[in-house]
Amino acid sequence: MATREAGLALARKGWADWTATRSKYHETYYLALLAQTCERADQTDEALDLVETALATADRMGERWFEAELHRLQGEWLVAYRRKERQRSEACFHRAIDVARSQDATMLELRASTSLARLWRDQAKRTEARNLLAPIYGWFTEGFDTPDLKEAKALLDELAS
Repeated sequence: MATREAGLALARKGWADWTATRSKYHETYYLALLAQTCERADQTDEALDLVETALATADRMGERWFEAELHRLQGEWLVAYRRKERQRSEACFHRAIDVARSQDATMLELRASTSLARLWRDQAKRTEARNLLAPIYGWFTEGFDTPDLKEAKALLDELAS
């Protein structure tokens, strides 16, 4: 527990130091890092607030390169911590997929599709989940030892059984 708190304190200090520079370079990414640290330290409301801030920043500044991952993180955390917001989490995953597709960001599309397929699996929509994920996984010809592709493959195997 003390390690998480110490890590969160360091992340908050890093954010404060970075914002003191007045830089805006990759602001959404740094907000996401802080949000992930908050989530790991069980500060889930703050994590979700930071993702909202990062998405608003992306809109305001037109910084879109990390937008798909922000929507996916928001969806994942809504599933995990706000179970009553399943529809909203599904919308986050769809938005992440749409953004990733529009940017030809295949790995981000795979991540978001894996998240949505997992949600659908849990809702007994196994066929829909497999139909979403299988074609995207099929695009890849290398990198099968990466965590994202391993996770997608494991889910596809589970959906096939």
